[in-house]
Amino acid sequence: MEYWDIYDKDKMRTGRTMKRNDWQLQEGEYHLTVLGVIARPDGRFLITKRVETKAWAPGCWEVPGGAAMAGEDSLTAVKREVREETGLDVTGWEGGYLFTYRRENPGEGDNYFVDVYRFVADFSMEEVRLQEAETAGGMLAERKVIAALAAEGKFLHYDSIKKAFDL
Repeated sequence: MEYWDIYDKDKMRTGRTMKRNDWQLQEGEYHLTVLGVIARPDGRFLITKRVETKAWAPGCWEVPGGAAMAGEDSLTAVKREVREETGLDVTGWEGGYLFTYRRENPGEGDNYFVDVYRFVADFSMEEVRLQEAETAGGMLAERKVIAALAAEGKFLHYDSIKKAFDL
């Protein structure tokens, strides 16, 4: 069973945990998620397509990310998520933490902070090993392609993370 830390409104751990996807958070309680924007120096970004069997947003495009596990710091979580979903180890790559945003879903028990990172290196798609259970494909895309997918409602979190695509 996977557990997540519960945070307060100031993004401080409360010392309590929750079971993964057990949406029982009260007002003022949050869990932590991370997103890793993976960039090449030529201005293209690695994006992945969610498998059609996902309960939420099947077939949409996104950047690697997910929830931080209990006891895990944000940087460790994003490196783990990127490695699990893409096979890339971003340790030593240029970049790092960019910003945090908060999402509140009143009455749903699913409030969360999102720490956004960007890592830059000269890698190729041949180095990428997509996690089959999570992704149905991937591509290197220019920002204008990502913005077009977002305009069609097919790219997740774009309005919240678009500044992460500014190189």
